[in-house]
Amino acid sequence: MVKEPGGNLSSGCRYLFILLGFLRASDKRSAMPGSRFVDRRSGSGGFSLVELSIVLVILGLLVGGILSGQSLIRAAELRSISTSIQRYNTAVYTFRDKYFALPGDMTNATSVWGKDNTNCAGHTGTAATPGTCNGNGDGRMDNPGAASSTGETFQFWKQLSLAGLIEGTYSGLAGSGSARHVNPGVNTPTVKFGPQGGIAMENRDMPGNTTYCWGGNTGNGYIIGGYAANAPPEGMIFKPEELWNIDTKMDDGKPALGNFSTYFRYSYNGNNCVTTDVESTSEYKLTTTTAACNIFSLPGF
Repeated sequence: MVKEPGGNLSSGCRYLFILLGFLRASDKRSAMPGSRFVDRRSGSGGFSLVELSIVLVILGLLVGGILSGQSLIRAAELRSISTSIQRYNTAVYTFRDKYFALPGDMTNATSVWGKDNTNCAGHTGTAATPGTCNGNGDGRMDNPGAASSTGETFQFWKQLSLAGLIEGTYSGLAGSGSARHVNPGVNTPTVKFGPQGGIAMENRDMPGNTTYCWGGNTGNGYIIGGYAANAPPEGMIFKPEELWNIDTKMDDGKPALGNFSTYFRYSYNGNNCVTTDVESTSEYKLTTTTAACNIFSLPGF
């Protein structure tokens, strides 16, 4: 487990005081009768300039090491985004090749894994534990109709798990707060890009709704961002420069175009992530140095 920077610095300071104590003890021994060294200090009980210089040098090394370590950790978290997307895409394609359907949308899922009798009323199939629910086979990941109920967007993760294609065990149900309530580790996977980061599957098939989505953000896709209460992970946890780097490597480097984009458009994200609402000309706002963005990634299925 990575320690908090403050903890590392506190530990470093404790070691510095131990070192200072050792230096002072050595200095006192050097002034004892019979010693070959002579104590030339003025008699003050403070630290000498040499001792303070040593402290400052070591403290500088500690701070530099901590900052470098934080940068490396963040770089690893950002790399894990593309890795996670690729891993889940591979799992979905493997599922589709084997079962001729998309996970969550599969019309005969209960014939393979049995029926979740508690949450899949009206579905065909033999009751099983944990069981699952059937989809409607239209290729679109539909949200549940209400909180704590089944929906294709959550059965998506459960059926990938039941097929042995991803790690973890998932409920297939929305959280108790709303029909889109994501509960990491319970109905969606946990992720490695920061303690507040999360991933969810949804369908943004709403080309006419440009209140907060880009017009081209249509189809099944991954929402990636910070968790919010009773909602999917739509929180702004990425800096524009971070997403620009990922987008450039994975797609076209444009926040409103291609398969990798920001989830929210310009006017809905505080005007800090991208430069304009005009999709064809919008760019990542690289002058913003704070977390102001989230992600919507279209996998193509």
